[in-house]
Amino acid sequence: DPVTNGHLDVFTRASKIFDVLLVAVFQNPTKRPLFDMDERMTMLKMATENLPNVKVASHNGLLAEFMHENNSQIIVRGLRALTDFEYEFQRALLLKKIDPELETIFIMTSNEYSFVSSSGIKELAKFGGCIKGLVPKCVESDIVARIRET
Repeated sequence: DPVTNGHLDVFTRASKIFDVLLVAVFQNPTKRPLFDMDERMTMLKMATENLPNVKVASHNGLLAEFMHENNSQIIVRGLRALTDFEYEFQRALLLKKIDPELETIFIMTSNEYSFVSSSGIKELAKFGGCIKGLVPKCVESDIVARIRET
């Protein structure tokens, strides 16, 4: 939150691997989102509308529950740096403990987006920096407007 071009890069590349790619929006109680669940869903749908096999869904529980509800067994996680890998690797191991049938695949974001993070986008926008080219064009003005409101 918000969606970045780094996210979109991973979605695009993963959509070439799978017949259907389900992008899930979760409520994370440890984070303060800029947008509510419905707004994030709308933004993701707009950002991925040119990817016909990408579907967007939301869930308020555990990822393992979401996977079961959607008859899915493969989780795709995007990585930017080694620090992302350490965090995501621990999460993948925990999921594997919860459900040995779940598999996690990691996709490195392209070099041009390796420094882009949602928190960095929020900070840049908050101080009036240009986020053009870092987020999907269709959500750029929404992000700037929301930052101005807060």
